[in-house]
Amino acid sequence: MGMNRRSFLVASTVGFAGYRFGPGFPVASAAPGSSGNRPAKSTILFFLCGGASQCDTWDLKPDAPSAYRSMFRPIPTAADGIQLCEHLPMTSRVAHHLAVVRSVTDGGQATGDHHAGYYYNLTGHIPDQTFRTQGNDRKPLPGDWPFMGSVVGSRRPPHDTLPSVVTLPHKPSKLPYTRPGQFAGKLGIDHEPFYLDGDREQPLHFRAPSLSLSGEGKARLDDRRVLLETLDNARRDFDQIAAMGQVDRLQEKAFSLLASASTSAAFEVAGEPLALRERYGQTVNGMSLLMARRLVEAGVPFITVFWKEDTSLNKKCRSAGGWDTHGNNFNCLKDNLLPEFDRAYSALIEDLHQRGLLDETLVLVSSEMGRKPLIGDRRSGGVEGAGRDHWTACQSVLFAGGGVRGGQVYGETDRFGEYPSEKPLTPSDVTRTVYHAMGIDDLAAIDREGRPFQLLDQGRALTELF
Repeated sequence: MGMNRRSFLVASTVGFAGYRFGPGFPVASAAPGSSGNRPAKSTILFFLCGGASQCDTWDLKPDAPSAYRSMFRPIPTAADGIQLCEHLPMTSRVAHHLAVVRSVTDGGQATGDHHAGYYYNLTGHIPDQTFRTQGNDRKPLPGDWPFMGSVVGSRRPPHDTLPSVVTLPHKPSKLPYTRPGQFAGKLGIDHEPFYLDGDREQPLHFRAPSLSLSGEGKARLDDRRVLLETLDNARRDFDQIAAMGQVDRLQEKAFSLLASASTSAAFEVAGEPLALRERYGQTVNGMSLLMARRLVEAGVPFITVFWKEDTSLNKKCRSAGGWDTHGNNFNCLKDNLLPEFDRAYSALIEDLHQRGLLDETLVLVSSEMGRKPLIGDRRSGGVEGAGRDHWTACQSVLFAGGGVRGGQVYGETDRFGEYPSEKPLTPSDVTRTVYHAMGIDDLAAIDREGRPFQLLDQGRALTELF
């Protein structure tokens, strides 16, 4: 896991080369425990990039007409009244820990594009008009509403040695189409996530700070001149960061991380027992969830695992290799996506529970949208292509831990699985529920002109889940 200083500095500037930031907004202090329940210490967000099919996983409709009905059958689980897809057998065994929320809808407020879906589900804010006019060309902007992880990180005391917000194993999506919503936005660069970069071919390898530093001795860390020279060499990768003070803050964070033995220990996922790594599945997504559990143990408040796509599936699934199954939906899920998810996610829930960490760790599974219940996408051969198109009118999310009562279903959908029929919710409600679980109900902040504003004034926390 050795990494030279220059590549570390480039990687740790949160991937925002090309964007300009003003000073971070001050954040009013939160009232710990104000949510009324014992606040969770950490949140793990497992985000299924591409738009996961709710009607083939958490909300099957076995009595729907064949034009809508999944090829998969529902199976009973460890929770009375909850049925899940037959290709999720290990997740079914931990369903007594889960709250399955089946009625999340955009209410017609999103655009159907990935960018808007990321933004709404990651910030809780309705996408503005620029998402409609620019679609997936819409870039992240410094005035965007902040990522929910950045809000959580801003309300927690700084960690002694580690970042407060960590994202792995990648930053969706490749420039210039980077997905908005995953950044600190108007909270400022101090609250950006720290990115760990994973590799599908080397799933135990994450690019992260290491004391070895490619053989350089500890003494060289104390040579500030070397650090400054390296920063100068890397500056072309983030030469549009507006204020020198921001570069200085990044530099100090990098220096602190590089000098910390606890940082290195937290990122050494290869040190976990082989049997446990195999239980998670030694894929980049499985090892990312294992890394997330290690970061929870190390006291990091918010960890996001963005599902890393397998580009070898692009042709098979008419997608970018993730959950955007425009074609061959059922085979892509059965052969590839569901087995990897099932092993890794169930292992995380089991592992947290066995270590006594589940009650104090909220685990949220979400995505930018659902899939269209009517089978067939015109872009992949229609019905014969057996794909499912984007569908923002309904999706499911999973909650576990963090004070949530397991073994429950919240909300229902109609007989086709197209629209919520009971207890409709929005991504704003989901985001508010994360804040509630973390003991953050006061979302007051102050802008750079000293004016108060609310970080999220939409939605409500689903207190009935707890």
